[in-house]
Amino acid sequence: MGVGNYLPTPTVLDYERTLILAIELSNTSWVLAAQIPGLPGVKAKRSIEPTPEALMAAIEDYRTRAVKAGQNVERVVAIYEAGWSGFWLARWLAQYGIETHVIQASSVPVDRRARRAKSDGIDAELLLRTLLAWLRGEPRVCSMVPIPAEADEDARRRVRERAELVAERVGLVNRIGAVLATLGVGEYNPLRRDRRQRLDELRTALGGSLPTHARAKIVRMLDRLELLLIQITELEKSRDAVLEDENPDKAASMIQQLAKLRGVGVQSATVLVREGFVREFANGKALGSYAGLTSTPYSSGGTEREQGIGKAGNVRLRTLMVELAWLWQRYQPDSAQVSWFRERVSGTGRRMRKVMVVALARKLLIALWRFATQGVVPEGAVMKPAT
Repeated sequence: MGVGNYLPTPTVLDYERTLILAIELSNTSWVLAAQIPGLPGVKAKRSIEPTPEALMAAIEDYRTRAVKAGQNVERVVAIYEAGWSGFWLARWLAQYGIETHVIQASSVPVDRRARRAKSDGIDAELLLRTLLAWLRGEPRVCSMVPIPAEADEDARRRVRERAELVAERVGLVNRIGAVLATLGVGEYNPLRRDRRQRLDELRTALGGSLPTHARAKIVRMLDRLELLLIQITELEKSRDAVLEDENPDKAASMIQQLAKLRGVGVQSATVLVREGFVREFANGKALGSYAGLTSTPYSSGGTEREQGIGKAGNVRLRTLMVELAWLWQRYQPDSAQVSWFRERVSGTGRRMRKVMVVALARKLLIALWRFATQGVVPEGAVMKPAT
């Protein structure tokens, strides 16, 4: 099994030659639940050390048990939940010919009882049953996560690091402002280049200079802030260099394409591609689900209500798309998406506009995906003037 950009698809399952394995991951141990060829009625569960070597030893033991039952294991299929562990285990197992699937955690069916039993063993068994149903060809039983190529996964680290640094920058600026506010000092912007000079000129509400320890604290925070600004600048230079690449790869080509649209900057284009478009999606609905922009209606008997969007997908992609949906109305007022939005919010209040902008974000995401991957320009969209 290759572990690049792929959409996992069920294949015919031979229970007599296939070892099916569910892995419940944690920091302290891995719990396995398996269906072993020749032993269909045996609930094979075990807890192992959280290492791939221990996992391979367990798989070999399962093979041995199958041989003793008169069957040979010719295929091994494993599953685990997407989460903090990422995709390294799927890639590692692929080196040994083990077919591995990563399931979207929110799509795993759970017991709806108010007080249900929960343990790693129960979760592993539930994963196993879910995988068996999916392998039988039940397409709606769960959602499998496309495993990105290692290079694509590594490239998006720059995007996420910049977001983390910007958040740290905002935090430092706010903390500096909080210190000054306790002294009655305003009108100080630590992001200005003359921040240190202006710090020396600040006066408290009582007319005196900043107290010794308050000033020392702000100076130390400025030291950290300046380091953050340098690191952010370096990341942005690396990001912007993609636009000048004359021999771009597929991802860089999509970034260049998206950045030509009015209202889409290089940062937005980079997040769209690195967080979403480098993956393979069967259709626009699958993309919307991945971004967490699909609705979650509640309809049972005579009760019907809308619970908002699922928010179970990529939060970075979802946040960007909501921001872009507002910007799109300003920079692409004649586009089909904006016309659709205006028709539905005409005469409504602010709350309805906030609700409908999420629907606009989903439509826009799909339109931008088709533009980046297929070259289909969003209807009515305007490109930036050539420089």
